[in-house]
Amino acid sequence: MKHLLKIITLIVTTIFLAQSVSGYDPSKHQKGKGGKSGGKGHHSYGRHKGPPADIPAHIKERTSPDGKGINLNNSQIGVKGMAIMAKTPELKNVVSMALKGNKLGDEGVRIMTQSSNFKNLEFLSLWDNGISSSGVKMLARGANFNNLKELNLMKNNIGDDEVILLVDSSNLSHLTSLDLSVNKISDKGALAIATSPYLSNLKSLDLFNNQISLKGLKAILQSKTLINLEELDVVKNKIDDKSADKLWKSHMDSCRALRENSNPNKGRLPICPN
Repeated sequence: MKHLLKIITLIVTTIFLAQSVSGYDPSKHQKGKGGKSGGKGHHSYGRHKGPPADIPAHIKERTSPDGKGINLNNSQIGVKGMAIMAKTPELKNVVSMALKGNKLGDEGVRIMTQSSNFKNLEFLSLWDNGISSSGVKMLARGANFNNLKELNLMKNNIGDDEVILLVDSSNLSHLTSLDLSVNKISDKGALAIATSPYLSNLKSLDLFNNQISLKGLKAILQSKTLINLEELDVVKNKIDDKSADKLWKSHMDSCRALRENSNPNKGRLPICPN
């Protein structure tokens, strides 16, 4: 496990290298400097006791000058606020939305699905918004979500059924970063991720604090579709140190064998060092 933890430590402390959008760095809303603590980072403003008194003014204040990025982390704007955003002309070109802790629920996702304001979305954080099966279904099927590059669904009501629905969607075909941490995903969900035909561009996968065992981790490491995966966080799952260490050593042996084989048809594996 110590070898695996070395990789994970690098993952957790890595600064994502996504290109910023007109001065707004969409990747930084994924996690604060405190890792999974949800503490104050570049795009966390501390928790309010309730929604802003003037929601439209608050939305305007948190929108980048060019209208392409909006950071409403912990603003608690709720469904009412999302309805306002959906009708705000200044957001017609929005590309990146950080919406952690806004009590949006599935209804908030429905509003996003129906507004033309969100047709250009590439970076979306819905961390801690009470999103369940209905919301995930809309994310998987909604036309506004077919250009997503980063999707953060940390700390929602997501289990295996929701993961299966999500990763069976072509909306994820451009995705490079997927955060499903602090949910209720087991080996069934991990297997769905490992076999999804739509995640071949994925570089970062966060499964921190779920219910995945060695079986699920093995499926991901041996995936034939997650060939571009570089970062994986499986800390705080049902994986014992001894078994994980053995699996990691075996995976590294497979990586070396692939590197030494000159046959390009042998394929690639996730998280193989250069």
